[in-house]
Amino acid sequence: MAHQLTITNGGIAEMAFVGETPWHGLGQVLLPDASIDEWRLAAGMNWDIMRTHVQYTNGELHDWKENQVLYRSDTNKPLAIVSPKYKEVQPKQVLEFFRDLVEVNGFSLETAGTMKGGRRFWALANTGLGGEVVDGDNVNSYLLLVTSCDGGLATTAQFTSIRVVCNNTLQMSLNGIHGTRVSVRHNTEFNPNSFKAELGLNATEVYTDFMDRMKGYANTSLSGARAEEIIEEMFAKKGVTVPIRATKGFKTVLQLFNGVGKGSQIDGVAGTAWGLVNAVTEYSDFHIRAKNQEYRLDSAWFGAGRALKENILEIVAEV
Repeated sequence: MAHQLTITNGGIAEMAFVGETPWHGLGQVLLPDASIDEWRLAAGMNWDIMRTHVQYTNGELHDWKENQVLYRSDTNKPLAIVSPKYKEVQPKQVLEFFRDLVEVNGFSLETAGTMKGGRRFWALANTGLGGEVVDGDNVNSYLLLVTSCDGGLATTAQFTSIRVVCNNTLQMSLNGIHGTRVSVRHNTEFNPNSFKAELGLNATEVYTDFMDRMKGYANTSLSGARAEEIIEEMFAKKGVTVPIRATKGFKTVLQLFNGVGKGSQIDGVAGTAWGLVNAVTEYSDFHIRAKNQEYRLDSAWFGAGRALKENILEIVAEV
């Protein structure tokens, strides 16, 4: 298994994609014009979350009416124990969220699938917007919808970006001012129309704001000493209390910034705040310490990696 992708008993990864094969080599390739129904089948999302009451035995069978079991309709495998008030989101709802965006707004699905045995699932669509921060350094805009059925993650829609030179490195922290992220916990019904209304379908506005900020970072020079101070501040904000400059994380980010990182020697990237943002992004997505490779995507999107990317954007905004 790679990146905690769900693998069926037949050895098939519950993931579909268009374009280049992911580095882990798993998933089913689709044509760019594949239908939502084709995505459901190829991504392994053609099942429903079912629920039933909890029973246990101590020689006799008892009901535990205060809790329910969520399970997969295709395999009957359990997903979580929840209260009767828990509002699950179905895999098909995640894909259906994009139907009109694809058919009317010019979006195109690029990846979808499940992780952790189906406890978490997502879809990622290209908004059709893209451009260069500096010459030769392209960034494309995406919309991610992700949810869980084990209480581990609220249903979240978020604009994000992918830097092409980094082989689809995700930059998950677009903290602009235009409603880049909408989230709802599972004690509330998921309403896709409300999500879209709150986002405003403002992909162009979000992308323009993001690119303006990143171009500003590309025009902000950083000395090596200042970069070291910012990296140290970033890890301190994460809660690292040991001598930060002696840690592997600090040394790796600094090396990526100083020319080892992908695209780090491009004019406008080298020695700039934009270069430092990308050094942290690459570290977060590909180098950060994880239990194993299965956990790396989870960290980059939802965990420690995402937190670092949010931290660096907050810090460089003040430079």
